[in-house]
Amino acid sequence: MEPGGDTEAKGRPWARGSKPSAGLYLVATPIGNLGDITLRALEVLGHADLVACEDTRVTGRLMQLLGLKAPLTPYHDHNADKARPALLARLGRGEVVALVSDAGTPMVSDPGFKLVRECIESDIPVTALPGASAVLTALQLSGIASERFLFAGFLPSKGAARRGALQELAQVPATLVFYESPHRTGESLADMVTVLGDRTGAVTRELTKLHEEVARGPLTELAAKFASIPPRGEVAIVVSGPGAAMAGTPQDMEGRLRAEVENGLSIKDAAALVAAETGHPRRDVYATALRLFRGGNEE
Repeated sequence: MEPGGDTEAKGRPWARGSKPSAGLYLVATPIGNLGDITLRALEVLGHADLVACEDTRVTGRLMQLLGLKAPLTPYHDHNADKARPALLARLGRGEVVALVSDAGTPMVSDPGFKLVRECIESDIPVTALPGASAVLTALQLSGIASERFLFAGFLPSKGAARRGALQELAQVPATLVFYESPHRTGESLADMVTVLGDRTGAVTRELTKLHEEVARGPLTELAAKFASIPPRGEVAIVVSGPGAAMAGTPQDMEGRLRAEVENGLSIKDAAALVAAETGHPRRDVYATALRLFRGGNEE
């Protein structure tokens, strides 16, 4: 039982339940707005034997705001190899260990992968508690096709390496989502224009926070906007798939659909691919495909 007993728990209904079963819990935490914490997250964090986190100061502040108390231990890129055996030992003894990142969903740009893999190999239960995610929030707010997307993490900091990474992604038939540091946002957008072309993009910052902002438009305009004045706060960039910069006329879209169906794709799959490539809403492309291929293989 937590300090304070039943009296303290009465104000927090998530703390009244029984302790979760032993295992590793991947707990999503708010990316800005504290109200985005989930009831399941509160329950697990309130009963955990240990909370592994990137920065104990950040997570400690979160726990304080939530009125929760649990031992914290650092688990990040620089100490993961040394810290992991101790976490596995505690899990092996039947303890409840929660893994959190500084903000958002664990396993997205953090070192949790190896811990999860070793838990699976050791038959230690692993449970994911979904919640806030900057990737999905940016994608939702971008106004760019979301049926198919690729999260590409952070681009390299050096220009040549960054352009090389973008070149590898240039023909991926999907919307691209990146994390970026504020001071490199302008340079990255300029390189995107050079390598990817003038696609549609969105620069999101401070998602779910008081000063949340989304700038949408052609990559050339976004690159110019942020060339001299970098955005403040956490940044995520969303870029439409190949072909979206030149989505073309309805006749062009019909031509693409015909080509994909002739190559063996079903009407449904052809519509999804063309929507991702052009940025047109999937329902509109699918309606066009049905008109063109009535009686064809929809699946």
